[in-house]
Amino acid sequence: MLDWRVQPIVLMKKNRWQDHYARQAKEKGWLARSIFKLQEIDNRYHLIQRGHRVLDLGCHPGSWSQYALKKIGAKGELIGIDLKEPESLRAPNFRFYQLDILTIDTNWLVSQLGQVNVVLSDLAPRTSGIRSADTARSMELAERALEISLSVLTANGSFLCKVFESEELRAFRSEISRCFSITKAFRPKAVRKGSREIYVMGRKRTIF
Repeated sequence: MLDWRVQPIVLMKKNRWQDHYARQAKEKGWLARSIFKLQEIDNRYHLIQRGHRVLDLGCHPGSWSQYALKKIGAKGELIGIDLKEPESLRAPNFRFYQLDILTIDTNWLVSQLGQVNVVLSDLAPRTSGIRSADTARSMELAERALEISLSVLTANGSFLCKVFESEELRAFRSEISRCFSITKAFRPKAVRKGSREIYVMGRKRTIF
């Protein structure tokens, strides 16, 4: 005889952050899903080469640095800057500075680093939920990352920066176009649905 009494239904709450890319990153030993954004961009535009010196702004939790270290090899060098050190990232050719990029003295930074071939910036503000405020903070970080890159990049160096889409984005891209021979805006597949993230790239730094 069938039992028609109502049985309790257990609903599994889905973690919205545990998507395909997050699972894949964990399986492959990457420190964060953001690796796949950089990987897609680099596969297309070949920014990072063996032997390069790379500056990673906002390097925590370390997946971009982790990827860059694999690409540059033992003869390259990676410098990371963030408010928080990526504790799981260790390599003989990795140097870390615990600093706030908004308050770094650029002249001091140049004296410490010399010149680099690539500047990466995956910097993001602590979002408040207020779109205008979050966008303004994102653009502030992006502009500061560009300022730093113009100080440390070699001739023909490359710059890659995350920023939130906004009305100010066109002016920011124009600013990059004045300093680099090639400018691209790119939205990787790994960017979460509904996110306003976009990545702006400048290639072949022009030295004035």
